Amino acid sequence: MRQSQRGARLAIARARCQSARVDNSAALPRPRRFLPSGPLRGTIRVPGDKSISHRSIMLGALAVGETRVSGLLEGEDVLATAAAMRAMGASVERLGEGEWSVHGVGVGALLQPQAPLEMGNSGTSTRLLMGLIASHAITARFTGDASLSGRPMGRVIEPLSQMGAAFEASEGGRLPLTLRGAWPAVPITYRLPVASAQVKSAILLAGLNTAGITTVIEPVPTRDHSERMLRGFGADLSVEIVDGERVIRIAGEAELKPQTIEVPGDPSSAAFFIVAALVVPGSELLIQNVGLNPTRAGIVTVLRQMGGSIDELNQREVGGEPVADLLVKHSALTGIEVDPALAPSMIDEFPVLFVAAALAQGTTVTTGLDELRVKESDRLSAMAAALTGAGGRVTEQADGLTIEGTGGELLRGSANTATQTHLDHRIAMSMAVAGLASRDGVEVDDTRPIATSFPMFEALLDGLAS
Repeated sequence: MRQSQRGARLAIARARCQSARVDNSAALPRPRRFLPSGPLRGTIRVPGDKSISHRSIMLGALAVGETRVSGLLEGEDVLATAAAMRAMGASVERLGEGEWSVHGVGVGALLQPQAPLEMGNSGTSTRLLMGLIASHAITARFTGDASLSGRPMGRVIEPLSQMGAAFEASEGGRLPLTLRGAWPAVPITYRLPVASAQVKSAILLAGLNTAGITTVIEPVPTRDHSERMLRGFGADLSVEIVDGERVIRIAGEAELKPQTIEVPGDPSSAAFFIVAALVVPGSELLIQNVGLNPTRAGIVTVLRQMGGSIDELNQREVGGEPVADLLVKHSALTGIEVDPALAPSMIDEFPVLFVAAALAQGTTVTTGLDELRVKESDRLSAMAAALTGAGGRVTEQADGLTIEGTGGELLRGSANTATQTHLDHRIAMSMAVAGLASRDGVEVDDTRPIATSFPMFEALLDGLAS
């Protein structure tokens, strides 16, 4: 067996084992009760940013030469991306903890995968790889777990079909799905009907191997990791503001140059510990090396608006991304009306924000969150049910939640009914945080999904809460 394959398989096994105590059947749920905690104190470092980790593997696989990546998130989602790029000809090798080497094949030189690309629970892997493959003369079949197979892919299928790719999808545009790439593909100009960094990125990746200029128009800005990294790898990409909209253009037939990438800490992962420190009395926590890209830092902005004490120390730039250490102290939070314009910059952090709101003084109102209904689960319904079950006062609307906070009093916790996570890692981790600030603890029905994005979450939390 090749060393790269052996290393990758060991990484997968390690990620799964670190996430929880594994019994003899991976198919069995792993419930856990998260108990009330004393003050959280100390210094931690969260795993590498998931969005940047995905893109570093993909773009490294399209560059000619060796790309070295440090701080890579070794959760199951990113490992699915690594396995897919390996299946299409790239050499993707784990060198050590978070240290990876990628030898790319060049834009336009991907090979036909010999087996279906198994995406597990990763919507990011699926949508971005669909874009990457769409302009190559290869056919790929995408498969995933039950949760991913329930998520619609139509918003990516539509623009990629306009570029010439062909799709055979399951009912509702879902996985399993077969994609037949187009070569030559057709450059398009596409205005995003909904704010989605994944759709934008899929089109830009397809544009890499498409002659001419591919244009994406963003009425509402979304996370811009793809634009930053594509330029870093040498793509001819421009961004300008026209009539208040971001217009992103990429020139095709690109020649990408290998890079050395240091992945900053994932703000989505840091968010769970930020909220935990804010709501558990007496806490003071330093979270090192957190990426604070302005298109991702909405959660910090909103928590500060609620009265949260979050100081940025040692501000710096790493690989074109703003980074700082965050000093977080327990704070008396106040409910607010969250500006829906901030939603794209914190879309994945709303579940844990709902936990903060449930413990604040007064009412928190969120709107414009339709996107949360088509994530790994319907996160609006799931969090409304979960917080209500733990003693929170929540009203669910079509596009958001209204939450009446406890005024700093502990939540009741879940007595005899476990929180249903619906195989959603962010629901599981958010309710784990809720358990720390409860009287009776919160029972989570299954902690296995946590491994998709944050394999060491439970160990890190236990170390602080002990």
